[in-house]
Amino acid sequence: MMIAVDGPAASGKGTLAAGLAGHYGLPCLDTGLLYRAVGRAVDALEDQPGFEAAAIAAARALDASHLADVAELGSARSGVLASKVAVIAEVRQALFDYQRQFATQPGGAVLDGRDIGTRICPDADVKLFIQADSKARMERRARQLESRGLVVDRYALYHQIEERDARDMANPNGGFYKADDAHLLDTTLLGIEAALRAAIAIVDEVMARKEGSKP
Repeated sequence: MMIAVDGPAASGKGTLAAGLAGHYGLPCLDTGLLYRAVGRAVDALEDQPGFEAAAIAAARALDASHLADVAELGSARSGVLASKVAVIAEVRQALFDYQRQFATQPGGAVLDGRDIGTRICPDADVKLFIQADSKARMERRARQLESRGLVVDRYALYHQIEERDARDMANPNGGFYKADDAHLLDTTLLGIEAALRAAIAIVDEVMARKEGSKP
């Protein structure tokens, strides 16, 4: 079973993807970490002439070892860098095969990101698009960062999220939109457990319907 989970930053898609993976016994890939890792690799070159070429090289050299520092990759700075390298077509192409190989492994997988249901796994058995309003997403990300002992400027964080949304949606190479056959789940007013129950219910309903349609 292949499950695609898409949505904007801090919508809860990563938490839900991990919860779904645990519930169904599937491996899980947070594809945003790939772009964050590439972004961190070229941090020193931001806005410099060599930024794009270095990002492409970093994407082509990426492997699982570059995803180990989850705390660093989860920083607000890493998110900004991720959205900047994600607009580079060659970076996206370099990471496509990595994601596709993970998605098509025997037994299935859960992937979360921004273009999983539209570009990476258009053939996914179940597609979820997770959304939440910007204020709720800002507060979630702020609490996440504060739990790591970081001081958070909520005003700046809110605008970072708004700017990233705009950059992601304008990305000509991204495919960041709800797929026609994706199921929308708004988590603005839902806690983690309630959101996961709702996501599991959607997956179970879709799979039961598919099973029932088989001859």
